[in-house]
Amino acid sequence: MSTTAADILARVLYRDALMLVLDKPAGIPVHAGPKGGPNLEHFFDALRFGLPRAPALAHRLDRDTSGCLVLGRHRKALAKLGRLFAAGRIEKTYWALVDGGPRDDAGRIDLALRKRSLDKRSWRMETHPEGQVALTEWRVLARGNGRAWLALRPRTGRTHQIRVHCAAAGFPLIGDPVYGRADDHGRLMLHARAVTVPLYPSRPAIAVAAPPPGDLAAAIRAIGADPADTPADGAAIG
Repeated sequence: MSTTAADILARVLYRDALMLVLDKPAGIPVHAGPKGGPNLEHFFDALRFGLPRAPALAHRLDRDTSGCLVLGRHRKALAKLGRLFAAGRIEKTYWALVDGGPRDDAGRIDLALRKRSLDKRSWRMETHPEGQVALTEWRVLARGNGRAWLALRPRTGRTHQIRVHCAAAGFPLIGDPVYGRADDHGRLMLHARAVTVPLYPSRPAIAVAAPPPGDLAAAIRAIGADPADTPADGAAIG
């Protein structure tokens, strides 16, 4: 079923004068790639809510990642959000279902990342000591049937960071066609569950959570857990 402007409007989780937070659906890129095609930015004009210009991306999510996506409603708002992201002051919590799972119940992955070109048109990220610093904190929320459900907080914002870090640590994400198992053809089980934005100095930080999509919720229930019983922040990682 194709995405419509009405679908995107229904996915607005938060709105104020500076910022929107959308519940991004899986399977649609946030912006057009080299080959064009449907993308989320195509629908941003429907999100003006009376302003003269459409909002714009304050950060990005992968095509197959669902959940909280932050938009700035105008140029000054985008600049402010950009500073908060760059300073690491915006907290992001992801939920993921992984193959196998870590031995411990919580920990961190501290592996530098860099982009490696495969040919003129393709690339992938890899761990490398000469890459950019990358840190991901994680906590196991449940285990079952050879899988684990994790809550993760990336403390840096590198491309494909969670996917590469989990694969390098020995528990790749279910449904990852690049860094996961070759025989796993399901949808990428990665969801931007929550975001916390300290947007206004004199007010509490804005906390927004996106409900897990049906396929992820079903996969979590299949390992004997219930996502409805778990706080959006993954019960205090770190």
